[in-house]
This record gives sequence, structure tokens and C-alpha cells, in this order.
Amino acid sequence: MHDLIAARKFYGELLGCPEGRSADTWVDFDFFGHQFVCHVNQEKQAAPAFNEVDGHGVPVPHFGVVLDLETWSKLAERLKSQQIEFVIAPYIRFEGQPGEQGTMFFFDPSGNAVEIKGFRNLDNLFAK
Repeated sequence: MHDLIAARKFYGELLGCPEGRSADTWVDFDFFGHQFVCHVNQEKQAAPAFNEVDGHGVPVPHFGVVLDLETWSKLAERLKSQQIEFVIAPYIRFEGQPGEQGTMFFFDPSGNAVEIKGFRNLDNLFAK
């Protein structure tokens, strides 16, 4: 992260992740039940690479979280209403199949790729 003010605005305000502990050079967030820590790093990040998946360029590397589909849908609508620039706009993959999922990709203010998935049934996370 290059800017903790931007991190707080993005993860705290936009994504709705409550802030935990922090110091001058880092901040913890409750990233949908998982700890996510932003440390200040002033080094320039390399440009992301992309892998072809379902006709989309998926940024690599990326990190993310899996939500229930209702929470995912509400977050997708909130991000759209805030005009977030999606790498891959929210859509449903594998519709009608065991691995059916909502997915979306975007970058945080420091260029880290984020994926958010949503499942009707979280037990199908690794279904083939």
C-alpha cells in the first residue's frame, strides 16, 4: 500500500471493512471475517499480468474473499453505484452448474488485484 488514507477510504468506506488495530505504517481490516493488513510500501509495484479465463483477462496475482451470494450482490451494487472501475465487472459464472458463482475483479488504490466471489451454497466452493 502506498497510502494508508486511500486504503482506509477504499477498504473501510467503500468495501465496508471495519478497521482493527493500526499504527503509523500499517492498518488491520476485518476483510469479511478475515484479517487483511495494509503496510506502507513505497516501492513501485510491477504492472499486473493477466491470464485468460472464460474470455476475461484475470489479473495475477490477486487475492480475495468468498461471500454468500446475497452479500456479494449487495457489494456489487454498492461498488457499481460508486463507479468503481472493474477489471471484470460482476457476473455469474457456471450458471446452473455445481460451481455456480458470482465473481468480480478490481484494483485497490495501490494496484493490488482483488477478486470477490459469491456462492448460493458455500459448500460448492470447490465443486467441479
